[in-house]
Amino acid sequence: MTASLPDPRTSPYRADLAAAHLEGIVPADRFVEGVPCQIRAGFATVKGSPDFEARQTTQALFGETVTVYEEHDGWVWGQLSGDGYVGYLRLDTLWGETPEPTHQVTALRSFLFPEPDLKTPPLDVLSLTTRVAAAGERNGFVELAQGGWVFARHLADLAAHQRDHAATSRRLLGVPYLWGGKTSLGLDCSGLVQIALAAAGIAAPRDSDQQGGTLGRPVPEGETLRSGDLVFFPGHVGIMTGPEHLIHANAFHMMVTEEPLSDVVARGARITGIRRL
Repeated sequence: MTASLPDPRTSPYRADLAAAHLEGIVPADRFVEGVPCQIRAGFATVKGSPDFEARQTTQALFGETVTVYEEHDGWVWGQLSGDGYVGYLRLDTLWGETPEPTHQVTALRSFLFPEPDLKTPPLDVLSLTTRVAAAGERNGFVELAQGGWVFARHLADLAAHQRDHAATSRRLLGVPYLWGGKTSLGLDCSGLVQIALAAAGIAAPRDSDQQGGTLGRPVPEGETLRSGDLVFFPGHVGIMTGPEHLIHANAFHMMVTEEPLSDVVARGARITGIRRL
């Protein structure tokens, strides 16, 4: 047994149950192999406990694979493939197929239609960076292996990256602040960073403390800031859009805003680090 246990946010273990690959690393009553499933809703809420009243910790996007270790009373406990986050999801947001993604959504959001016809009532809405498996194309729409049709111009190949993550974050200006949110319908600070970097083809962990410890390299104190630099505060993160302005999903405005970094600091926010990708 190791002296220090792995981060439970990204390691699937509890006192009573853990993933089989963690046997000998963490204490648990049982160790089980997980079953891969996939998110079939536009997005699914992930919670810290199997309770409708529990706080949302993050969200899983349509098409994301979830390794399920337990199913009970309409809830599953599992681990997301994208950033490794562990939590509880409703069983009805999953299905047992796991088609390999071929494309990603590049629009802020795009409707999922039952037919290749814009006049049909949409089934759901897919958000920026959602990965989908294309199965065919007709009338300017792409059919998905998961079911439904998406407007073809709202999709791009997985290798087609939007390199400027600061510019991507600007597209999300005005999106409401949502704790645990990572879609164009609602974002928290680290969700904004994660989605903007995902669009650029850069994998990022979910929470701001994880991002501050792994992404890029530290920027020396006193060095002029650049567009794209990540600025960290206690429990918060934002993206510089130039030497003076920061874009961030914040609870002060309750939305994604761009403002002078000096204004953020003037409100009492203490910069704890700056990292450059």
